[in-house]
Amino acid sequence: MPPTPTRPDAPTAGDASLLRRLAGFVVDWVLSALVTFLLLPYDLAAPGEQPPLLLGVPESSWAVLGVFFLLNAVLVSLTGSTVGHRLLGLQVWQVRPGPFPLQVLVRSALAALVLPAAVTVRGRGLHDLAAGTRIVRPGAADAPGAAGS
Repeated sequence: MPPTPTRPDAPTAGDASLLRRLAGFVVDWVLSALVTFLLLPYDLAAPGEQPPLLLGVPESSWAVLGVFFLLNAVLVSLTGSTVGHRLLGLQVWQVRPGPFPLQVLVRSALAALVLPAAVTVRGRGLHDLAAGTRIVRPGAADAPGAAGS
């Protein structure tokens, strides 16, 4: 859990903007696609050739989704951020008591659905509300011009 703001030495954080969170998602999705196509046996279909389908969706798309979920769950559980979060100065904080890895699994599963992450309530994605987490910019509250960024 993040340190309580009543301590004078506690780090502060500003809310992450929707644009910053979206950019982090795109970075993570592209990384997941690269990992999928570089490490798993998926070839891009030749023009006019139908790729193998699972439930009407190309199997490689499901693989990218699985890699996205796995990278999110592992990286956020271990480091508090994904590669996209790290590049954009974001971090996931726990705001409700409970086992953080379980909260991260819920958050990652809902983030993989995209819509819960895109819909916000008071600056928090629905996936964060459901999981008891919050994505923040650590130290942003101290920075000049941090409000509204």
